[in-house]
Amino acid sequence: MNEALTRPAVVSRISDLIGYTPLFELCRTENGSRLLLKLEMYNPTGTAKIRMARQMVLDAEARGELRPGGRIIESTSGNTGLGLAVIAAERGYTFTAVVDNHACVDKLRGMKALGTELVYVVDDGAEELATAAREELAEDMARGQDNTIFTEQHNNPSNGVGYFPVAHELHQALDGGIDVLIGAVGTGGALCGTTRELRKLVPGVRTIGVEPKGSIAFGGPAHDYYQSGTGTPEGAEIGALVDFGLIDEGVKVGDVEAFATARVVARTGLLIGGSAGGVVHEALTRLPSLPPGSTMVALVNDGGEKYMDTVFNDDWMNARNLIDPAVEREIDETLTKLRRN
Repeated sequence: MNEALTRPAVVSRISDLIGYTPLFELCRTENGSRLLLKLEMYNPTGTAKIRMARQMVLDAEARGELRPGGRIIESTSGNTGLGLAVIAAERGYTFTAVVDNHACVDKLRGMKALGTELVYVVDDGAEELATAAREELAEDMARGQDNTIFTEQHNNPSNGVGYFPVAHELHQALDGGIDVLIGAVGTGGALCGTTRELRKLVPGVRTIGVEPKGSIAFGGPAHDYYQSGTGTPEGAEIGALVDFGLIDEGVKVGDVEAFATARVVARTGLLIGGSAGGVVHEALTRLPSLPPGSTMVALVNDGGEKYMDTVFNDDWMNARNLIDPAVEREIDETLTKLRRN
């Protein structure tokens, strides 16, 4: 972790391109506080989750649980599956993803293109998030099978360890000058793993967790939501990696606000995913109240290219009553004002 955070000029494996993602200043206040986005879509597969996908596989190999020619099974809404698909392909493993139709179609297509076997737990056309059913099936498929692992991202300590390098990248890039870290809470690996390591380097950093309204990690009420790859739906257990001792405050952002933010940010030239929109929405709300000269970093865990058929599709959004012009206009005005400073 102490080596210089640079990448060789030429690499020979796709996984060697993981990390070293850029920081982008989205906006700042008149008193010099700024919001920086850690653009994790610059990882292979366009998502942060390939970081922990690689770590889970490497650690399974080190324990002797996964050997040449083995099989990896995971329950996924898309991004973890994309990461595992890449790692499996370059290391010679078979990968089976247990999925539902809540995942964005492009993520499912991407996994299939990378050689993944897709196993659905719901019928065609059913859009409900079926996390509990997915995980139960994945566990059953792996049970008793030789040289087969269920990576179990929600409870696998390697998930959090995979994000330790994010803390070192932030510390080096900002010379320790980070006051607030804000990010989505799904498995808990990205935000809590980064925070755990970052507090060794910057003890005073404050961490804000964001989940969709309808998710239960920070309390109820529970209901359906459309932000994919994040949150804890009703019926699913809160992942072991969600360490409330590392999260100073947990908040909820609704689908309408999250998706409106992603759509507004897109008009600045940057495509971010739907759950990242929720993180940026909360960050924009908090930025003006920070002490002068503060630096807030938002973890943007994936880009918007996978959401052309959903978040950025007016027909899909209108069919689900997810467009509110007044909300979008308010976010646009806030961001426009902050970007002028």
